[in-house]
Amino acid sequence: IIPVVMAGVLGIYGLIVAVILNGKFTKPITGSFGSGEPTYSQYNAFAHLAAGLCCGLCSLASGIAIGISADAGTRAIGAQGFMSASWKKMGFTGDSGGQRSSNEDGLFVGTVLIQVFAGNLGLYGLITALILSQTDYTCVSN
Repeated sequence: IIPVVMAGVLGIYGLIVAVILNGKFTKPITGSFGSGEPTYSQYNAFAHLAAGLCCGLCSLASGIAIGISADAGTRAIGAQGFMSASWKKMGFTGDSGGQRSSNEDGLFVGTVLIQVFAGNLGLYGLITALILSQTDYTCVSN
């Protein structure tokens, strides 16, 4: 359930950036004969494009990393329980071999830590997108 929650958080990051960027759009100033002079500059447009791409691509990379680590962790935890049962059937107790018993959850904690650090990639993308969205240049007519 942890990867599913983290994926939802990544989606919320995109929603936050979309709402912030939506508030930055400006309408053209209506002049004579109904022609509008633009106030939304190309500089703003490319800065907002970069902000959206930054948040989106960082969230994509974060989601892939979370998914891969969750899959590998789930498989490893399942294999650890199976291997522990096999070792006990063969007579190995693991006392002298330094092998962990299936009751310890060190592998689960490690998997969750990897997922948390992978989720930080999306957070860094959100922070960068917020910085990019704060730039402003207004067109002025001569």
